[in-house]
Amino acid sequence: MFRIFRNFTKRDYLFLFGGVLLVASQVGLELKMPDFMSEITRLVETPGSDIRDILFNGGLMLLCALGAFFATILAGYCFARASASLSMNVRKKLFDKVEELGMHEVKKFSTSSLITRTTNDITQIQMFVAMGAQMLVRAPLTAIWAITKIAGKSWQWSTVTAIAVVVLLSIMISVLSVVIPRFKIVQKLTDRINGVTREHLTSIRVVRAFNADKYQEQKFDKVNHDLTSTHLFNERMLSLLSPAMYLVMNGVTLAIYVTGAYIIANAAVPDRLGIFSDMVVFSSYAIHVIFSFLMVAMVLMLMPRAQVSAGRINEVMKEKITIKDGTFDDETTEKGTVEFRNVSFKYPDAEEYLLRDISFRAEKGETVAFVGSTGSGKTTLVNLIPRFYDATSGEIFVDGVNVRDFKQEALHNRIAYVPQKAVMFDGSVSYNVAYGDNGREKTSEAAVKKAIKTAQAQHFVEKMPDAYDAHIAQGGTNISGGQKQRLAIARAIARDPEIYIFDDSFSALDFKTDAALRHELKKQTGDATNLIVAQRIGTIMHADKILVLDEGKCVGMGTHHELMKNCPVYQQIALSQLTEKELNV
Repeated sequence: MFRIFRNFTKRDYLFLFGGVLLVASQVGLELKMPDFMSEITRLVETPGSDIRDILFNGGLMLLCALGAFFATILAGYCFARASASLSMNVRKKLFDKVEELGMHEVKKFSTSSLITRTTNDITQIQMFVAMGAQMLVRAPLTAIWAITKIAGKSWQWSTVTAIAVVVLLSIMISVLSVVIPRFKIVQKLTDRINGVTREHLTSIRVVRAFNADKYQEQKFDKVNHDLTSTHLFNERMLSLLSPAMYLVMNGVTLAIYVTGAYIIANAAVPDRLGIFSDMVVFSSYAIHVIFSFLMVAMVLMLMPRAQVSAGRINEVMKEKITIKDGTFDDETTEKGTVEFRNVSFKYPDAEEYLLRDISFRAEKGETVAFVGSTGSGKTTLVNLIPRFYDATSGEIFVDGVNVRDFKQEALHNRIAYVPQKAVMFDGSVSYNVAYGDNGREKTSEAAVKKAIKTAQAQHFVEKMPDAYDAHIAQGGTNISGGQKQRLAIARAIARDPEIYIFDDSFSALDFKTDAALRHELKKQTGDATNLIVAQRIGTIMHADKILVLDEGKCVGMGTHHELMKNCPVYQQIALSQLTEKELNV
């Protein structure tokens, strides 16, 4: 929790300090009012008292009430302002941290959990600062001030008040000891319900196509029921505190007046008025003492959830970054080269290697393709180049420099990456194509249109309403898979990099569009190096170099004609897709 509080700014501390002063003022004004009430009681019971004295003390009580009212409003603003600022700062740092995490770390936490930590968990901390901090200041001030006011008045009344405090504390401890462990369960269930909801929304077409709506509903209902029942249990237990508090408060008042009645009855007549006045004041201050302990209970209700949330946020913030940034961002003597030297890779939590002893070199302007059966490690191999993962052993060089030595920004500025699943952002066609920063200059409108034309997307884009300004929904749900792939390829072309990485990026294209796109791509990209992962032999048979992967090993390397002669794995893949005539054998 204290680690989170380090994100307060100097201005936030000023607001917090101002809020503490205002809360102290509020407590002082509220606890001054019983004194005026005591004086009014004494004046009313004293024969010959002047009505103006009573009205004067009543006016002072009213001023105290108004002062406490405005102090409460201003204190609430100060704490709300500081808590909102803290929330903003923590959310930004958490988002930045998530951006730094490698793919393995993101999978470790899960997307739904990271969303919950960035939203719900930070909200819990914000609520604690905005509401709990006020009570955390007010409760001890009220208790200490009230106790000093009633100390020495009557041991009988003090005993009654002490018994009430012990009873209230016993109830609080019993309830909170049951509820606190369940707050962590609530946050985990919130992660789960986010995950189920996200899964359903992103897979809505498959769900409907397989008539799995009821199954998804049942799945959601189970998680929702678990979360709701846990919430209800917590709220039911916590709801016991409110009636318990009122029972104790009213019981204390009744006990003080009953005890006071016996004290007054046994006192001398001249002393009875003073005792009655003290009893009125004592009962008011006793209520404040009890109420201060109730505020402690409310803080204890907010604090566990905030602590759980802070712990979850700190888990992410303390996560060790495995992909560490290098320092190199200068110009290189080589351009557009990629080299693997005895590279092996396994996932951090895996026992078996996914890639074993891979070595090859791609020269500037070459097209190097990777082919193999499903699970042979093709995508993993190209993901090592932009450092989505780091090689377990061996070295990878881009432009003659080890990728580990590059600043990640400098490395990524040399590469344009088109993933297996085309990613579209909420915005216009032009926004999606011109997305990101290539480290040189903003992509111009002319460059966007040229990239779209090269990617064979001009035909459908210009038919859309508003053409290049047409809206693309998040995830590209309002366009087809082939259209998404072509726009993703156009985004890479507009970046004008040294190296293109196409990770099975032509799979949704028909053969005619595929051929036309590759022809235009070769013509437009000039000396850029192309690394292509593909399942279709027709896409890569004209590559300068083809690497054949089988169970993580390179079992063949060469041109299409060379591999058709000496690589059985490649022959098997090729002949399963095309005839010998089509393969030019």
